Amino acid sequence: MTEPVLYEQDGRVVTLTLNRPDTRNALSHDLVPDLVDKIKRADADSGVSCLVITGAGKSFSSGGNLKEIRAMTQVDKLSTNDLRRWYTEGIQHIPKTLAQVTIPVIAAVNGHAIGAGCDLTMMCDIRIASENAVFAESFMRVGLIPGDGGAWFLPRVIGLSRACEMSYTCDMVDAAKAERWGMVSEVVPAESLLETAQAMAKRIAVHPPLGVRFAKKLIQDSQNMPLGAALEMAAGMQATLQQTEDHLEALDAVLENRQAQFKGQ
Repeated sequence: MTEPVLYEQDGRVVTLTLNRPDTRNALSHDLVPDLVDKIKRADADSGVSCLVITGAGKSFSSGGNLKEIRAMTQVDKLSTNDLRRWYTEGIQHIPKTLAQVTIPVIAAVNGHAIGAGCDLTMMCDIRIASENAVFAESFMRVGLIPGDGGAWFLPRVIGLSRACEMSYTCDMVDAAKAERWGMVSEVVPAESLLETAQAMAKRIAVHPPLGVRFAKKLIQDSQNMPLGAALEMAAGMQATLQQTEDHLEALDAVLENRQAQFKGQ
């Protein structure tokens, strides 16, 4: 069987492709740990500055594998405590990992992003959708709630009222509405989706690697800080960056009107 998640690197950009099109890239028992491992692999590589996540076939991800979920209680007879551990030690590794990643992450949403698949896109920093993309927070259709962190991420992206609407109704949100709601940055033709996402990733990756990672941390951490603490953190980061070789190289490149050559130092 092919790898659950494909890992491809082009320069400083890594693309991860959920590679289970036969299940519409459901977040199954084999795909989740492979996705987590490869996200960590990209983030740990100092030669990587941006990550793109997309899906193989016509879907981004259909969310949880319903056959596996049914088997937990109907076949394996898991207890309440066993099920709780399955979430905390399984699918919740995805939001925990993405919350700690220091490189920017772009979701290239090529089709249906349903349930946990929708939530996975919300965990990314930037979302670009094809015209075929459809989002749904549809856990209630099977009598469940988002056990993967969706209730934390979705309101922060589109606001509490719209997050409640999606969660309570399970209605589908097409690409056009997703763009109006601020769920995605841009909607593009399906045939140009990956090219558009990777081009954006490359525009990010041309900048000093440490600066990119610091910028992400500053933006993320500032959301949960009072202004004074955020300013103090920014001052410390700025002082560190101004002592790097890449900062001096960037200044020289701008003043000399040439392309900078960064070392990540």
